[in-house]
Amino acid sequence: MLNLKNVLSVLLLFIPVSIAGHFLGWSDQIVFVTSALAIIPLAAWMGTATEEIAVVMGPALGGLLNATFGNATELIIALVALNAGLIDVVKASITGSIIGNLLLVMGFSMLLGGLKFKEQTFQPIVARVSASSLNLAVIALLLPTAVDYTSSGIDNDAIQKLSIAVSIVLIIVYGLTLIFSMKTHTYLYDDDGLAAMNPEELASANLAGDDDHGKVNLPLWISVLLGCTLLVAVESEFLVSTLEVATKELGLTALFTGVILVPIVGNAAEHATAVTVAMKDKMDLSVSVALGSSLQIALFVAPVLVLAGYIMGKPMDLNFNPFELVAVAVSVLIANSISSDGRSNWLEGSLLLAAYVVLGFAFYFHPVIDGIG
Repeated sequence: MLNLKNVLSVLLLFIPVSIAGHFLGWSDQIVFVTSALAIIPLAAWMGTATEEIAVVMGPALGGLLNATFGNATELIIALVALNAGLIDVVKASITGSIIGNLLLVMGFSMLLGGLKFKEQTFQPIVARVSASSLNLAVIALLLPTAVDYTSSGIDNDAIQKLSIAVSIVLIIVYGLTLIFSMKTHTYLYDDDGLAAMNPEELASANLAGDDDHGKVNLPLWISVLLGCTLLVAVESEFLVSTLEVATKELGLTALFTGVILVPIVGNAAEHATAVTVAMKDKMDLSVSVALGSSLQIALFVAPVLVLAGYIMGKPMDLNFNPFELVAVAVSVLIANSISSDGRSNWLEGSLLLAAYVVLGFAFYFHPVIDGIG
């Protein structure tokens, strides 16, 4: 039976294929699909390298490194898209990452874990703290849009300044959540020393077959991290440059691609690992991945993209399409409701997946709007 490591090894073959397709002038659909598949194993090995380096750096700096690189792949793809001026696609990918982690990842984890174990438990404190932070994130993302819709004559510059101010607040809150989980209240997240593990640590554990680290070859893993980061940037360039044409030829809107396809590509290895540990009855780890990754997108990645856009001269704000905000709010509401009791079963997983499928259909049939289509 193929395990995750074997699947990722096979997907590495798409790296030279996508590069060849780009330089040989193959169709946009082929380059788009092959570059998307190539990013998946690169993301997994970036996570592995980050965690190995963190072992040498020690708990404090290592935890910060892991937290910073938690969604590095999504951030790189979004930065490339932002530089290409695809701001609405970037916003859609932020929305999709939050929705995907809360509904798709947690849904599959609870469903498959619940089919193997009648009922699984996890620490409610993780869900409660994450729920509060996610509620703040929803409010922060909602306000710039609300100001725009309720204020006649407000200009884009004012919305941009408001978004920058909100982004700074969100980054500060993200820093506080790191201090809370990794410094002052680590005992709340402890479950045999694993519950606070982030997605990168989980991915590396899976790739390594849960073996002990032994002596870490620091130069090797730094080289792996730099090499994978470079290749992700290259593949992201291929992906973004072919996105508009490929999605139209495939009959998809860029909105659907940004909300559904791009987040799945950036998070695929992490998603697979979360489901795998859930099937090993380690639901604490699985829930921690889903909620933690959603928080990182909302409190760190989105604000960083706003600030990066300002620096790059590609102004991006937090004035989202209202439909996207409705989708995020609905996802946070149902995820918080289901995870609040610290117990899960296959039916709850099915409900989360059903919500994701319904939202997916809604985004698929959503009409073309300005800047997206």
